[in-house]
Order: sequence, then structure tokens, then C-alpha cells
Amino acid sequence: MKFRTLLAAAMSAVLLSSCASAPEWAPAGDRIMTSWGEALDPENVLQEYPRPQMVRERWVNLNGLWEYAITPADAVPDKMDGHILVPFAVESALSGVGKSVTENDALWYEREFSVPKDWAGSRIMLNFGAVDWKAEVYVNGELAGCHTGGYAPFSFDVTDLLQQGKTNTLKVKVTDGTDSWFQPRGKQVSEPEGIWYTAVTGIWQTVWMEPVPESYVKSYQAVADIDASVLNVYVDAVLAEGDACEVVLMESGNVINKARGTDVSLDVPQMKLWSPDSPYLYDVEVNVVREGKVVDSVSGYAAMREISYGKDASGHKRMCLNGEPLFQYGPLDQGWWPDGLYTAPSDEALAFDIQKTKDFGFNMIRKHVKVEPARWYWHCDRLGMLVWQDMPSIEDNHENVWGNRAYDTGTDYPVTQEGKDNYYKEWGEVIAVFKGFPCIVVWVPFNEGWGQFDTEDVVQFTRAQDPTRLINYASGGNFVHCSGDILDLHNYPHPEMYLYDKEYINVLGEYGGIGWPVEGHLWQPDRNWGYVQFKSADEVLDTYEKYADMLIDLIDDGFAGAIYTQTTDVEIEVNGLMTYDRKVVKLDEERLSAINRKVIESMK
Repeated sequence: MKFRTLLAAAMSAVLLSSCASAPEWAPAGDRIMTSWGEALDPENVLQEYPRPQMVRERWVNLNGLWEYAITPADAVPDKMDGHILVPFAVESALSGVGKSVTENDALWYEREFSVPKDWAGSRIMLNFGAVDWKAEVYVNGELAGCHTGGYAPFSFDVTDLLQQGKTNTLKVKVTDGTDSWFQPRGKQVSEPEGIWYTAVTGIWQTVWMEPVPESYVKSYQAVADIDASVLNVYVDAVLAEGDACEVVLMESGNVINKARGTDVSLDVPQMKLWSPDSPYLYDVEVNVVREGKVVDSVSGYAAMREISYGKDASGHKRMCLNGEPLFQYGPLDQGWWPDGLYTAPSDEALAFDIQKTKDFGFNMIRKHVKVEPARWYWHCDRLGMLVWQDMPSIEDNHENVWGNRAYDTGTDYPVTQEGKDNYYKEWGEVIAVFKGFPCIVVWVPFNEGWGQFDTEDVVQFTRAQDPTRLINYASGGNFVHCSGDILDLHNYPHPEMYLYDKEYINVLGEYGGIGWPVEGHLWQPDRNWGYVQFKSADEVLDTYEKYADMLIDLIDDGFAGAIYTQTTDVEIEVNGLMTYDRKVVKLDEERLSAINRKVIESMK
């Protein structure tokens, strides 16, 4: 298939280094590490093409060792402090730095780069997967652009700032208030404890550049209509007069349909549906055509799948995949790593958690108050894993009344207008970028009242950005009567249905948290935390099965989905199905998988 071929070619792109010989690098600190982190080669860091839905053949990966400095926020460094391994946050072990950055500091990056000679005549796009939080980007001393927001990719056209045929200098200034500003930051805090983790600052996803012509594809979204066996494709492109877009749909390398335009509908003969049991992906190619010649081409994929809801014979609302009821069951997935913090040490590691979740018998993951790199969602798409995607929260709920056991008993968090405006900006960017991934079936704007505000307005905003998915308006948070689709209860440690509403899809958004500290695999051996704790794998699994049996009874009462806490241990939390370093699966996989399949299959 052309998409797979192009992706494989793109993954082999060679890192361009500004140094004849790489500086010395070693992980910072003495915390536990994953096996991928232990084997990391600083000259070969995350070399896979970072945007699997829009693959171009020509690109240059800028990951690797850059120079860095930490200065007061309003200062400019007169010298650099050393080297940092991009794209690992400065606080992480794999960055090679392991230092904290406060709201009064600035983190500076610098490196040199050259543009391949055969890119002459093209526009040069400089791309960042994600930078937390405010990034000011300079090329050869000139401001290329500024971006705020820690979770969405961004790009700048730097063509006019480049020195043709010469070495160029790239600098990035980052400022990040973490929990002292109004920004979405999820589980990051300046003083980690309990369920709150080490702050993350700076570049934490791949940096790369690519050439594009005058007319080029910016993005596209493919939306399936399975009732009509049609794939609708909406293309955003920069088009010069006379140029046109062409969308090509392929199956097993063969063209099955194509059409011209930026808004096209393609018939899909003998349609193959996507599901966790059969995650079939069609190849998609979007071209810009000028006088019969392709001047720009991106390759990606699409899936024929639909998420909806319906009522069963008892009147309970159930989530449906491709028109069929499906109990969605999976773990709470924080997406943190002991060595890379926000950033997985390798693409293999990134896929590992998803594959293990599937091996454990789950069919869904709740990505908890974090957004992953695009490749994570591609792995979910190709492996067959449903995703509930959270928006990273602005705050916790310490300044509002948390009303999670009845309607209209909580109060909004006192978010400033600046904070609200920024929330909408960042949430809108996240949805715009990631709504193209078929695996995502639920958007989750708020969690447990953390920074929750103007709930109905946020639901309407979310619906306007993407009307094709379900909205879990307040996972375990302040419950209000609104236009969301899902009523989501949290209860620890055991399942409980303390509120039910026939007008909503009722789910158990968090439960469990069964802790077991495994010696030799702890972030901080003298501190560990869990909702309940045991001393052996058998005790944990017996309790897990007891809770699963309780959950099955509640499925009959109306639960349509459930989330178990959690995939891995994280920092001092020890309630994972795996240890934080991913070196120990705590429970017997065969028995765990059988229990989970029984839960999923119990919904009639």
C-alpha cells in the first residue's frame, strides 16, 4: 500500500546534526528507567515520521542534541548551559538535564541546520509536534512566530528567513507557568505529590521541517457514512488559481475511487468496517494537481466506522459502534514515563502500552488529561483500540464545590476570562488536529470539576467543532442538565451507581485503583500511594475480579462503559496493571484478559 510505503520511507529520514561529532550525553538523575530509555541512542531519537495521516516523502528530522540555557524570563542568554536531548522535556532524565523551570524562568534552545539543496524553490515549513507552553521561534535571529498551548502541533513558514546554501540558526524561547498560570496542564504541578506529577516544560514532541510547493495540502478530514457506504473527505489546501485537489481512495494498493475537489464523497464498494476486532484501514492520498501534474501529495488513511447510541430493551442508552451496542471497557491511561515524563523513549514504547492494553482484553483507553503525539493515535487506529480523549485540565477543584453525586450541587471553578479564552483556543486546536483519527470516539472536556466552568457553553463549543462523536461533558465532575451525551460517575475503589439518568448514556468513568508496590520498580521507594493496597499479585487479581463481577451486575442496571484505574504506576502511584518502568506486568495476563472479555460480553 502506498501509505505504508511512504510512511516507511519517511521513517528512515536521517537526523541532521550541526556538530561533526555528537557531544556527550547521559540520562539525568537516578530514577528507574524503561528498557527503551536504557537503550536510547542520542543520535537516533524518535526518527519515525511524526504525522502518519499526512505523510510527505521529503522531510528532515531535527531531533537530537541541541544547546540549552535557563535564564530569567526577561533575559537573553550570553552563553548556553550545555546540551539537551530534544524532544524530551528539560525536567526529564532523557533530556540529559533534569532541571526544573519556574514561571519566572525562560528555557532557551539553539541549534544549527541546513536545508537540502534539492528543496530549492520550495516553501520550507518548520514543524513542532508540541511545546509546553509558550514558544517563540527565531530563525537567523528573526522571529518566525509564536505559539501558546502545550498539546497541539504548530508550523511556521520560514522560507524568507533562511540563508540559501548556508548554515542556519534556530532558537526557541519557552516560558511555562505550569500550575501558577491559567494554562491547561493536566497532572503537572510544581510540587508533585499523590496523583499529581512532575512538571513538563519545553519541546516534548518531534521537531522537523519539510518542503511544500506554492499550492499544498494543509490538512484533511475523512468522515464515514456507513449507511450509504460513502467516505466524505474535506480538504484544507492552499491553492493557486487553476490548481485543484484530488482525493484517491485505495484498498490493498488498488485505487477503488477518486474525485476532484476540496469536499468530495467517495463510494466505498464492498465496505470493510473498522472495529477493535477488525481494525481495517483504507489508504488515502490527497494530491494538488496543476495541468495534469501532481505538485503536492500527502498519504494517509481512513476508516469506515461510526459511533452513536441507542436504547436497549430495558430503555438503557448504550454506545453503539457501527450501529451495534458495544460495552466500552478500558484503563485510565496517564501517558507518563519515568525517563521521558510526557515523551515515550521510543515509538516502540509508545505502541507497547496500547498493545498490552489489547492483550489485557480491553477494547478502549481513556487518555487522561493529556494529549499524545499523533503516532499514538495511529497505533490505536491500526491495532484497534477505542479512545476517550480528555482535555487537559486548567486546575484541580480546590476552589470550587465538587458536586459529583447529584445534579446542580457543584460550583464552577473561578476561571478568568483570559483563562476561558485560552481554554477554547487550546481545546479547539486539539479537536481540529485529532478529530481525523478514527480511534477517538468520545471527547471529555472536564474531569472531576478540575477547572470546570460554563459547562453547557463548552459542550456546545465541542459539538460545533466535531458533531460526529459523543461528548462526556464532565467525567466524575459537576453534574448539570446539559446537552452532553454521557453521565459519568467516579467511585473508588469498587464500582457503584449512585446516580442514574435514562436521558444519558451512563458510565463508570473511574474505579479501582488497586495498589501493589513492586520492589525494585518504584519511582520513590519510601513513598507509594494507592486507593487500596495489597502485597501480592494474587490478592490484587482476586480483588480485581470481585470488582468486575460487581460491575457486571451494574451493567444490567444501565452502565454502558467503564474505566479501571490504571494502565501503569505513575511516580508514587502504585495502582497500575504494570509497573512505571513497564518491566513488570503485575497480574496474570491470561486470567486478566478472560475477566475483561467477560465484562465486555456481559452487555446484551
